[in-house]
Amino acid sequence: MSANPDAVQVSSSKAGATTTSPPEAAHRNLPDEGDGRYRMHARISVAVLIAYSILVLLIVLVIGPRTSAGFSWVTWLLLGLTLVYLARYLSTRYVLDDTTLLARTLFGTVRVQLDEVRAIEYASLRDLSATGGLLASWVWGGRMYSMTIGEFYLVYTDVAGGLLVSAGAYPIYISPRRTDVFARELSRRVRSYTGPLLKDVGNPERS
Repeated sequence: MSANPDAVQVSSSKAGATTTSPPEAAHRNLPDEGDGRYRMHARISVAVLIAYSILVLLIVLVIGPRTSAGFSWVTWLLLGLTLVYLARYLSTRYVLDDTTLLARTLFGTVRVQLDEVRAIEYASLRDLSATGGLLASWVWGGRMYSMTIGEFYLVYTDVAGGLLVSAGAYPIYISPRRTDVFARELSRRVRSYTGPLLKDVGNPERS
């Protein structure tokens, strides 16, 4: 599995025609800030944030004092790794512009050309039975393998409720905060290039 998807480009086709600014641009979850881009953070769980906070407290208050030299390098290493995981979790976000879907974390961006999208589907990593280092992919994103769809990219925070976007050489799994809203806008922009897709949960005509 590729551990770091920095500057990975899922597809490399040339950009197609531009689209107009979306009608829901004022939606608080999808601001375009006047540049025609839709932005949405990945789904954040309060339970996960609490778990990270507890882990940090355990490292600082329990593991640290028990080391021979107080805050040893082991303590700093554990604390640093935990904060890296947390930074990756909080920084995961998705951006739609006129030609591209960008899936971003603090450490890199995966790009998908809209004119190469073939399908937009609801998905779960559990149903995909993904293998290839799920724990490592939680930090960096990367590429994994599924018995049902083969190799695919993932930039996510939620294993259960996400979108599988098939485009280019590899599909990509993402988990925007409001999956249905993001799917609709993604579908609208994709259909401006390709017309209706056979599998498209964001197309109101197919719902």
